Amino acid sequence: MSTRSPREADRSFNRSMLVKLVVMAVVMFGFGFALVPLYRAICEVTGANSLTKRDATVKQAKNTQVDLTRTISIEFDANGRGPLVFKPESASLDVHPGEVTVVKYRVTNEQNRQVQAQAIPSYAPGLATEYFEKIECFCFRQQTLAAHETREMPVVFYVDPKLPKDVKTITLSYTFFELNAPAPNAGTTSAALASASGT
Repeated sequence: MSTRSPREADRSFNRSMLVKLVVMAVVMFGFGFALVPLYRAICEVTGANSLTKRDATVKQAKNTQVDLTRTISIEFDANGRGPLVFKPESASLDVHPGEVTVVKYRVTNEQNRQVQAQAIPSYAPGLATEYFEKIECFCFRQQTLAAHETREMPVVFYVDPKLPKDVKTITLSYTFFELNAPAPNAGTTSAALASASGT
């Protein structure tokens, strides 16, 4: 009867343990890959992963601050100064207080040079100023227009539902003027003055 030496027994044990560890590692690796489809299947059954799906039966949330019982007429006015042609695309709109609305203005630089300009808003009646809320407006910053450039510029706004009940119409008026306009030619100015004085 042959007996193995302790060294051979250790080697045999080590080989057996190595095979078990390799098999276990392969099984764990495969289980890691299997988790993804398994997770998806569980989510589909339970509906747990609802963030990735949109329920077609859910309606879009409505702004509960909109006062549908009132309608305000918003009139749009525009004044272009200097080389600017400036006007709204709509003369007026009817809106409900609290309703977010977009209106566009169009400006054209008729000069052969770049123009820097700024729009200043005003409101009528004057008390409407504190109830007319602009979310986005070209009047918030200076505008740089290239020679003969035409640009559409939106105004995103809403009327505060706290607007007094007797106000039915608001006029939003903009004056769009050139900044740092070049001074007129001195010779041309002198000639014009001389012509006006009859000399």
